[in-house]
Amino acid sequence: MPPLFDAYLIVDWSAASLPRTGADSIWVHLLERDDAGVIHERQINPSTRHAASAFLADVLSDLVARDRVTLVGCDFAFGYPAGFANRICGDGAGWQQLWQAIDQRIEDTEENGNNRFAVAAAFNREVSGGAFPFWSCPRGVTDPAIAVKKPRSYGADTLAEFRLTDRALRGPKSVWQLYGAGSVGSQTLLGIAHLQRLRRHPWLAGGARIWPFETGLRALERPGSDDWRVLFAEVYPSMLPLGEPTDEIKDARQVAALAKHFASLDTAGELATMFGGPAGLNAEARARIETDEGWILGAMGPVTTTSANPSRYDYIREPESIYAASFATIRAEADLASIPAALQPLAIRVIHAAGDPAIASRLVASHEAVAAGHAALAAGAPILVDTAMVAAGIIRRQLPATTRVICTLAEPEVAETARAIGNTRSAAAVELWRPMLDGAIVVVGNAPTALFHLLEIIDAGGPRPALILGFPVGFVGAAESKEALIAHDAGIPFVALRGRRGGSAIAAAAVNALTGRLSS
Repeated sequence: MPPLFDAYLIVDWSAASLPRTGADSIWVHLLERDDAGVIHERQINPSTRHAASAFLADVLSDLVARDRVTLVGCDFAFGYPAGFANRICGDGAGWQQLWQAIDQRIEDTEENGNNRFAVAAAFNREVSGGAFPFWSCPRGVTDPAIAVKKPRSYGADTLAEFRLTDRALRGPKSVWQLYGAGSVGSQTLLGIAHLQRLRRHPWLAGGARIWPFETGLRALERPGSDDWRVLFAEVYPSMLPLGEPTDEIKDARQVAALAKHFASLDTAGELATMFGGPAGLNAEARARIETDEGWILGAMGPVTTTSANPSRYDYIREPESIYAASFATIRAEADLASIPAALQPLAIRVIHAAGDPAIASRLVASHEAVAAGHAALAAGAPILVDTAMVAAGIIRRQLPATTRVICTLAEPEVAETARAIGNTRSAAAVELWRPMLDGAIVVVGNAPTALFHLLEIIDAGGPRPALILGFPVGFVGAAESKEALIAHDAGIPFVALRGRRGGSAIAAAAVNALTGRLSS
């Protein structure tokens, strides 16, 4: 069997703020096997990240032009602990959206000047409002959103301190640590930004893949003639022992040793299985690795997740991994192409609550609905709901502190009001909204009569809400009430789900999509 790769290129990255060569700088080692099996090696020590990226673009384009298949190992993390992408980019986000966000924010001059600490501080504010999860900085950085000492907030309810691959290898430091000996946080922010640009370089576009995000965790096969030619993988040079110290710079020795190591494994037919990751991965771990966290090539140690007790059932237990896998499935199975970008987070949440990607085609919204909802929440508008079940499903911690969620269905006067107006208790509860209705967000997740009566109040010149989320459910009046909302001529922003489907869970999910985006 021929080797998977013809060339092996290992990159030891650096987050230096000034041009630097020698120790603790960038080292690149290229090992290429020609058609006769002869090994050719080349090593460079560029002084800046821009010089390194330019070299990589040049040498990789040459290898691609010669139809050589190349493994590129990069010594920085490709992902973050599960859940971080969702907190920065919204529900359903994974590595791709996070890489784009990092690339858009990172500024890195040709002389290595960069804004990595400012970017990390901004991420901290978006995630926690304070100095979490990124930490550690030099004395010259005075931003209160970056702490010198490690925060104590890592855990199952927030974000993990380490990725699964870091825990399996037990060597790498946390991706959250930005500064100090052995830290990888700064290299990761800067490395992802440069790699995102490199993989989209016109010389490489379409011919490069990121392992394991774009390949999955499985034994690798040599690509066909019309397939990729460059595979990027995360590596950890320190995983290989170097033997006795020498006068040669350690970084230079490590990249050379790792290139030779992978080439030797490939020649022996032992490299392909490493791309499948460690044995015994359960569904939870696999979802985290393939969607968010990535994996260090060659890290084959045991993987532990949050479950301490063995079970006969293989299922995902960690909430963040469940969300990541669910949203990835929705993006793969639902037709989101026809849904405006601003509405897609809400659509994903609604599909998730319904468990049915097919309802994407039945979701209807006015073009300004999402913006109107965000503006109303920012202005402190109340959220008026038709049932306590809708109220219970709204994630309160995502709401602005002053926002009230109000359900009037249990008020004492509802029964008498229902008799007086000759309608249901749900419609009568809407009557009690009148003093609060102007500029409010209205959420109907149960009774069609509530939505019909709301439209009657508006038709009669009553107060106008800022946004109507119409998700009544049932066989009588549900579809008709939503069609009335969609066709209404008052011009009030709305979101509705056509047909009989609806319900409290879907209605609450729509609210959570709006408030989640606002809080992030």
